[in-house]
Amino acid sequence: MPNQVQQNEARALLGLLRDDLEIKKHDLRELEESLNKLKVLGRDAGNVSQIYDKAGMKVLGSYATGSYPASIRQEALRCIANALLLLPQTRRFTLELELDRKASDALREANQDEEFLLSRILFLLTYDPGIDLRTLITEHDLAGTIVKHLSRHAETIRKSKGQLGQPSALALQETLKLLFNVTSAKTDHLAEFSPAAVEIFRIVNDSDNPSPPLQPPMNLLINALANLELDEDTMKHDGEIEPGVSKLITILEQAIDEYSVDELDTNAIPLLTVLRHVNEKASPAMRQTMKARLLPEDKERDLPLGKSSSLASKLLRLTTSHGLLNLIKVISGLMFELSDKDANQYVKNVGYGYAAGYLMTHNIPVPESAKSQDAGEPSTNTPVNPITGQRIDKEPADDSPKMTREEKEREAERLFVLFERLKSTGVVDVKNPLEQARDEGRFEELGDSDTDASE
Repeated sequence: MPNQVQQNEARALLGLLRDDLEIKKHDLRELEESLNKLKVLGRDAGNVSQIYDKAGMKVLGSYATGSYPASIRQEALRCIANALLLLPQTRRFTLELELDRKASDALREANQDEEFLLSRILFLLTYDPGIDLRTLITEHDLAGTIVKHLSRHAETIRKSKGQLGQPSALALQETLKLLFNVTSAKTDHLAEFSPAAVEIFRIVNDSDNPSPPLQPPMNLLINALANLELDEDTMKHDGEIEPGVSKLITILEQAIDEYSVDELDTNAIPLLTVLRHVNEKASPAMRQTMKARLLPEDKERDLPLGKSSSLASKLLRLTTSHGLLNLIKVISGLMFELSDKDANQYVKNVGYGYAAGYLMTHNIPVPESAKSQDAGEPSTNTPVNPITGQRIDKEPADDSPKMTREEKEREAERLFVLFERLKSTGVVDVKNPLEQARDEGRFEELGDSDTDASE
């Protein structure tokens, strides 16, 4: 049960703060101490749930945005942030009091401590459907403010060679969370956040790699980047973007090595999405660099594709994992797009065995290259197995004994029965390949004069 003594203390503290807004009888030190005590009590929602109504939030807002020393404003902001987190109903009161607009204005010139608090408050307010993001963007320059802070963090990281102090690191994380939520909403002003992409790429490139790699702030940087539009002006900054993309590809390989496949099915999706967005807008030179790191190299074709230790092979193997529908879809989509969205080139790059699922689910006709061995590996035209992607001259010799005529007939009969059973389940509509071969005239009965040697 809530502690009645603590409830009464919280009520008394809020009353003191409310009265002083009118009579100004307490000194600044007493006001700060009262806000500090109220902050501590407010960590238990039961202590303040009855007093944090609209009137109570108005009192806190007066201290948070009024002409008080920074220490008092920040204590009031901490009280508000705790309330918004623990008592969701206070979000509506805060919006009705237009504290979101005041917070957006204050964020513009905030130091790192105030950035943390103001960004956190705005982040929590984005969960209320009543927030007017359009007004915050168009009239209070929220997009420009966020870009400004990201630019400052990028400069700090570059000068400190990859390190941020804890206050700056926490402020960056809250601003990234705010950016992600704002750009996740459906507004007509997302393009105004596009300049943030360049700053994020700068931060990614200059930051130390965390281990495991997809943890804050790196995962927050990637999540925010996945939401941003990469327009022409953004992509002109290739000196900033290309090193960042290279770093992201390295992080992808580290993630595959350090996370389970189930974790990757959630954590790696934003990273792969960013790479797809970059590929779509990248220059030919940047796309070629991405292809070189993300698609199989010709030297891998001494074995069936997916058997080497390269990043491309690791990605291909993930597409054969069971139950990872999201990850399989995004990896296959990335490789198809790296293949210039050309089915023929896609099959050449990854082999029909890996390409088939994506082509069928997207109703893309199977290219002729998947039906013959005439087409060679992408750079040398050495004949390859279209299914496995392995060079024909590197395939192991078939030392298994040839089937006799009777064995072939029994195998054909077994396959026929299996396909008929599959059709009878009604799960899939499939035509028996033996039946289809007969209908197309590609199947003929063997005569008595036929011998095993002729087969």
